[in-house]
Amino acid sequence: MFIDTHVHLDFPEFVQLDQVLSRAFANGVRQMVTIGIDPDSSRKAVALAQEHAEIHATVGLHPHGARILDQSMVEELRRLGRHPRVVAIGEIGLDYYRDRQPRDTQQQCLRQQLELAVELGLPVVIHVRDAYEDFLGIIRDYARLLDGLVLHCFSGDWAVARECLDLGGYLSIPGTVTYAKAQIQQEVVRKAPLDRLLLETDAPFLAPVPYRGKSNEPAYLLHTAEKVAELRGLRLADVAGSTTANARAVFHLADRKGSG
Repeated sequence: MFIDTHVHLDFPEFVQLDQVLSRAFANGVRQMVTIGIDPDSSRKAVALAQEHAEIHATVGLHPHGARILDQSMVEELRRLGRHPRVVAIGEIGLDYYRDRQPRDTQQQCLRQQLELAVELGLPVVIHVRDAYEDFLGIIRDYARLLDGLVLHCFSGDWAVARECLDLGGYLSIPGTVTYAKAQIQQEVVRKAPLDRLLLETDAPFLAPVPYRGKSNEPAYLLHTAEKVAELRGLRLADVAGSTTANARAVFHLADRKGSG
């Protein structure tokens, strides 16, 4: 059994959701966490989680939208975050690669949502791109207060990975680990403790080999898991068991109504 810890099931690529779920189940992906990136997608994520026992939700505002965060939006995220099918605040963070919002605005948006996660007793799902120095400077103030820390689509090197692990973080590994040039990411997968690794698709983005360049979906998580097993010299069943246990632990899935 696998858990896809990061997928965007509200996106138009998944309009035929029953077929997507059927293909996922056929490949052993039995649970998924669908991710909110703004109020609308957060509402949709909660609705999907209500409709499907195998789906859980996160709610949050992506750094690309940092400027729109105001008190009314914080209140809505607070309300959504209290829903029993919501397992984390996210996807939140810093993105200096696209730089679509001023960096100080991104930082303030991140802090506000970290404070909300602490208030609600929820883990956070973090997006960081070309911003690890500032992210680490912020997260050190909150790490001990948070109920869990997930580094979505982890792209840092081993030195950054060690700092995140020291702060209690879980490293979530996407399909890019199957790419030939992803040697830094592959090194992290080899060195990181197995009990701190998660698997994700970030579907419909970042499809693994052999589907690179195509629309990604939860069923393809199997290929990422196979690559992780290869890199670590483990059986696929070992990777499945450990990453599933890790996802259940950080998101408290066993405590959630409808969890398998």
